[in-house]
Amino acid sequence: MRIALALLLILTLPGAATAKPWWLRGAASNEDGFLDPNVAFRVSAAVDGNNIVVRWLIADGYYLYRQKIVIQAESPDLRLFSLQLPQGIVKNDPFLGSQQIYKQQAQAIVAYSRTDAGAHPLQIKVTYQGCAEAGLCYPPITKVLYPAHALGETAPSSHPWQGFAILGGALAFLLAGLLLRKGRKLEMPAA
Repeated sequence: MRIALALLLILTLPGAATAKPWWLRGAASNEDGFLDPNVAFRVSAAVDGNNIVVRWLIADGYYLYRQKIVIQAESPDLRLFSLQLPQGIVKNDPFLGSQQIYKQQAQAIVAYSRTDAGAHPLQIKVTYQGCAEAGLCYPPITKVLYPAHALGETAPSSHPWQGFAILGGALAFLLAGLLLRKGRKLEMPAA
């Protein structure tokens, strides 16, 4: 009995180590090699004035669903306004019906405002879903992104008094050092 159990474990464990994720199981074309979702749908975000622009580069043979794109504020001080998405290509999906999709690339624009002058990092949560034309649909993907500022722009300082605070701190350390030095001279015994 123990030998049979050991033999069963030896034969099944190597197969478990090479098992495919649940969303790839059962599809006949899996052996052809579907792309990792991070490669199939490369997403980035940038700040452009008072807008956050989210861009997807979509690999050949893959597409994103327009209706599955959601952008939410992740920073505590961030307020997002209505999401702007361009019209997509109409696709008749056998499971979801008529859907708009994006191929090659997609761009979403959302206006924003902040209430604390940038004391928290700018963060958004982006959720999207896409498929491979060969028949594989990925589960919804959610990522937290830190939109970068456009080249030539500087990120707003966290507070207008930030420079004065740094200078004041440096002067306080200098003054404390001078007082400590003077205090040591008074404590030194005369020789």
